[in-house]
Amino acid sequence: MDVLDRIKEQVESNPVIIYMKGTPQMPQCGFSMRTAEVLKKCGHEFAYVNILMDPEIFQNLPRYADWPTFPQVYINGELIGGCDITLEMAEKGELQEMIKQAVAK
Repeated sequence: MDVLDRIKEQVESNPVIIYMKGTPQMPQCGFSMRTAEVLKKCGHEFAYVNILMDPEIFQNLPRYADWPTFPQVYINGELIGGCDITLEMAEKGELQEMIKQAVAK
């Protein structure tokens, strides 16, 4: 399977997924840590991909949604953004509502 097809399958089969450096339990960068923490606070399960363990995804994910940085958060198959956008949405209560609706489907 082509790497972009693999990413598409992951994004479409998980209501909420984060592509990050490390894992939610052991993040490998501050941006990934903060983003995973805000997702955890929403109180719903989410999928993750440790891009450091998958060099093919690490190299090609920026091409998938034309977003150059990590982490990347997708909800309902749509790129939400990275750390700053996710944190800003959480502050406004928007992230929690989006995730609640995504996991209810």
